[in-house]
Amino acid sequence: MNALANELARDRAVRDAALAVFRADLAFIREDLGTRGIGGRISDRIGESAKDMLDDAVDYAEENRGMVAAAVAALVLWFARAPLLHGLAQILGFDDGEAELQNGDARSHDD
Repeated sequence: MNALANELARDRAVRDAALAVFRADLAFIREDLGTRGIGGRISDRIGESAKDMLDDAVDYAEENRGMVAAAVAALVLWFARAPLLHGLAQILGFDDGEAELQNGDARSHDD
């Protein structure tokens, strides 16, 4: 019976220590929520997540400079494709400028 009493005393001591830690954590959380509020905590969390994502993107870009440069060049060419194709057509003599005037006139009459 003495062994059971000792084990019970140890278990109660562990339980009481765990309860004390839990109460301290709960008090800390309540104090922190009272100081910053839930909105402040959410904005801090989102800000930290965005910063982490930006850091990861910068690390990736530094490790893969060639791929990132190729992707940026492809995007620039894609968005500038119409003026580039028009200029190339003028250089090669496929476009004499009349088609653009006719298309421009047709667009202004349609609107």
